[in-house]
Amino acid sequence: MPLTVLEGSTFCICDELGDLGAETTGFFAEDTRYLSVFRVAINGEAPLLLSSGRTEPFSAVFYLRNPLVRDLPQDALLLVRTRFVTDVLRDRLLLENGAAQPLDLDLELELGCDFADIFTVKEHDFWLGHPLDPPPLPPLVPCRWDGSGREAWLDDEDGSSTHIVLSRPGTPAEGRVTYRIVLQPHERWELFVDVLPSTEEGRVAPRQDEQRFGDELARAVDAYAAWQLRIPHVRTSNEALGKSFHQSVSDVAALQMRSRESGGRLPAAGAPWFMAIFGRDTIITCLQTLLLGPQLARTALDTLAALQATEDDPSIDAEPGKIVHEVRRGKAARRWFPRYYGTVDATPLFLVLLSEVWRWTDDWELVNRLKEPALAALRWIDEFGDRDGDGFVEYARRTPRGLENQSWKDSWDSQRFHDGRIAEPPIAPCEVQGYVYDAKRRMAELAREVWREPWRAERLEHEADELQRRFDETYWLPGRGCFALALDGAKERVDSATSNIGHLLWSGIVLPERVDRVLDCLFDDDLWSGWGIRTMSAADVAYNPLSYHNGTVWPHDNSLIAWGLARYRRWPELHRLSRAMFDAAPYFAWELPEVFSGIRRGESPFPITYPTASRPQAWAAGTPVLLLQLLLGLEPDRLRARLVTTAPAELPQWVGNVRVTGVRAFDRVWDVILEDGNVEVVPG
Repeated sequence: MPLTVLEGSTFCICDELGDLGAETTGFFAEDTRYLSVFRVAINGEAPLLLSSGRTEPFSAVFYLRNPLVRDLPQDALLLVRTRFVTDVLRDRLLLENGAAQPLDLDLELELGCDFADIFTVKEHDFWLGHPLDPPPLPPLVPCRWDGSGREAWLDDEDGSSTHIVLSRPGTPAEGRVTYRIVLQPHERWELFVDVLPSTEEGRVAPRQDEQRFGDELARAVDAYAAWQLRIPHVRTSNEALGKSFHQSVSDVAALQMRSRESGGRLPAAGAPWFMAIFGRDTIITCLQTLLLGPQLARTALDTLAALQATEDDPSIDAEPGKIVHEVRRGKAARRWFPRYYGTVDATPLFLVLLSEVWRWTDDWELVNRLKEPALAALRWIDEFGDRDGDGFVEYARRTPRGLENQSWKDSWDSQRFHDGRIAEPPIAPCEVQGYVYDAKRRMAELAREVWREPWRAERLEHEADELQRRFDETYWLPGRGCFALALDGAKERVDSATSNIGHLLWSGIVLPERVDRVLDCLFDDDLWSGWGIRTMSAADVAYNPLSYHNGTVWPHDNSLIAWGLARYRRWPELHRLSRAMFDAAPYFAWELPEVFSGIRRGESPFPITYPTASRPQAWAAGTPVLLLQLLLGLEPDRLRARLVTTAPAELPQWVGNVRVTGVRAFDRVWDVILEDGNVEVVPG
């Protein structure tokens, strides 16, 4: 299985030996592969695996033994390969003679790079790409060695470059460097390898000895530990809850990338192919993880505001006020777009996040600083999002290179009628209307409380009320007891039953008299798999438990549905859904994936892996964090500047006892204690 180590948008995919060389392995920075071959051989043969794995999200260790070649007895030589990634790749190769006699051997490193963009590499992925007909990879660039045999350069014709620095001089040949080594009994020998990409941010100095390697690794470990110290600590008798939460914290830390636009860090979407800003994914992850503190969300808001579209540009699906969908760097930016705006929901969700951060922090300065981006987003909703003036926000791509579907279910076949037909655009997804309703309600609150514009607040509240009324009239499906997935270009209701209706609970657009029917639909056996709520009902023709958006279970989707259940105080259903997610977690080594199969619980004794699922993936990592918050009923009370609980008087026994220390809200620290089913919030 491939192993990925990452630090923000810089990452390495290798095999279990630590080698690079397969079509989809490599060292990547700024969406470009800067090293595609890095193999180690002993006397011409690959070493044998003892054990390997990640030690931190950004580091890994590979324990290897010698192959049975040329005068090397079995298990005479131990090779320990230690790797970590910051903005560069650093390796230490440690050889130790475990035999009673001297060992005479050749250590060979093979090096090369094709400087392929990340999209070309992804097309060779067996599951996510088109491996039977992928675009050809660029040819390997030969190494250019200096006279000492310690430094090499790989140079692409477009100016991209990789600098390789070795701590010892070797004997170079094209694409290889060899070391002739004689080890006495129990003697050790080590080599440090630095791989330095020349990115848009410039070159990085090499670190060429044991002390510097250790210091650099220690700094990375310390930075990771510092992040963990700043966030709440959880102790619990519930193993699944505790281990899932801790894994989520680790994944969120690993996925943080530096923001060029505003400084600070914000979540990338997912490893390995989506280590970039994705507006929707970034926003939802920040909403899910406010329990960890507001800093990621603040950085995301400032960054997305800086990237907000200011012009009408059909070639990138941009309109003034629209929040970006995807940002790419390097060669990938030239192949795809540096910025692409094909998302219908990131703009209202940006407003939801701004409001939610304010509710947790009472940060008036942030709300005032982002007033103009917020007003521009509102104008986009009314002037561009509502393409035909019918009061609903819809999408249709304007560039032939853009995404066909621009809601969170963005696969080409996700908008399906009950009879299996594919809906034609423009498409107005149901959940987006809910996001708009919620955004206008929240912006009315900010207009009244912060901007001191009661006239704007009244107008937004009126628009939200009217949207709620018209949405209920237009989208409700009496025969199915749920809301339609969308309206198509002919204003026909796309009448499949999907998980999207749960997002409507989260936004609050569902009228009270509809809630029971919506819950009946969500927890009917056709949508409820036993491991979570499926993306599409088994009663619909297009249902397939292995279809990306038409029958699988998405943890983040379920977490937002759970948030909706909490909003309507439907605690039994919330507990049922949360328990299903935590029951699934152990089968994925406590790391919930982006998506897993919708095969019914009972038909299989465990949830079935979906082969293309990103792990770690940002909004999947955010799911246990949000579920813990919801189980404890934690909500900010801005008027009293305190954290409160709305949890019912007695939680189910399966939740166990929980203690959360160091929750930050309103520049204060709070502790949350769940004991014998009762939740208490106290100042920390």
